[in-house]
Amino acid sequence: MGRLIKNHWARLITLTAAVYQIVAALEGYFWPKIFWDFLTKSLDGAVKPVPALQTINLIMGIMMLAWDWPLPWIAGTSIHRSLEARLAVLPLVALASVLLYQATNAGIYYMVAMVVYFWAYSEGEVRDPPLLPPGRAVSSELPES
Repeated sequence: MGRLIKNHWARLITLTAAVYQIVAALEGYFWPKIFWDFLTKSLDGAVKPVPALQTINLIMGIMMLAWDWPLPWIAGTSIHRSLEARLAVLPLVALASVLLYQATNAGIYYMVAMVVYFWAYSEGEVRDPPLLPPGRAVSSELPES
């Protein structure tokens, strides 16, 4: 058996969470509900009458999907390879997800991905060239372990 490449695993978790977040944001337009409404009604203004939180979740979900798929113009760039950038952005995306009732599971998935990315970062993993789309001129050598 091979070794576990944690940043690939976290990438798959993040892709799952991003798709879930997009679908949940779209559902939130039809059934607006804040997750914490059982504690306070003061946050209801974020979801109705103007769907601000749903729109934020939709944009963040599309952004995370484009970042982890990746789009051809993002693939291979320093932001795409950076685990530090992901560790900085994931808490914000998870917070937006946890606030929307329909997207709380996506927020939990993002938090799990954050832990796995931190694990990968603490072990010194880097993003491997095989994640790039075909046609990109990058060395195909894997890092030594």
